[in-house]
Amino acid sequence: MSVFIDTGVFVAYVNKSDEHHGDATSLLESIMKDEYGAPFTSDYVFDEVVTVALRRTKRPAKAHEAGTLILGDEKKKIPRFVNILQVTRDVFNDAWNLFHAYPEKRLSFTDCTSISLMHKRSIDYIASFDEDFDGIVTNIFREISS
Repeated sequence: MSVFIDTGVFVAYVNKSDEHHGDATSLLESIMKDEYGAPFTSDYVFDEVVTVALRRTKRPAKAHEAGTLILGDEKKKIPRFVNILQVTRDVFNDAWNLFHAYPEKRLSFTDCTSISLMHKRSIDYIASFDEDFDGIVTNIFREISS
């Protein structure tokens, strides 16, 4: 069993004023307890997390906190709990095809890379607050909140 963690979960976790902060905290605690198997994210999601955290909070320290949540920090004894997958040329090309295959979903290109990685790595679930993934991959947030 495995789970892919989307941008919004990391951002909401570090941003206490985010409407999903409590949900993100619960989700990440469950994931860290290995309730959904091996946790994954991607280099593209990392980019989005740091950028979105900075834009939403307007605080570089929050962007750094979000990045550290993903990367860990040996000096501060913060372990890395998530595996970071790289978007390869093959994943990139597949994501571009997915981007065109689901125009009604209005998926971002990064979302499409996440879906591609999930399919290629046989990742069971996504942890996301985005409804865009519904009907394409199984979203654990939708499963536990319904």
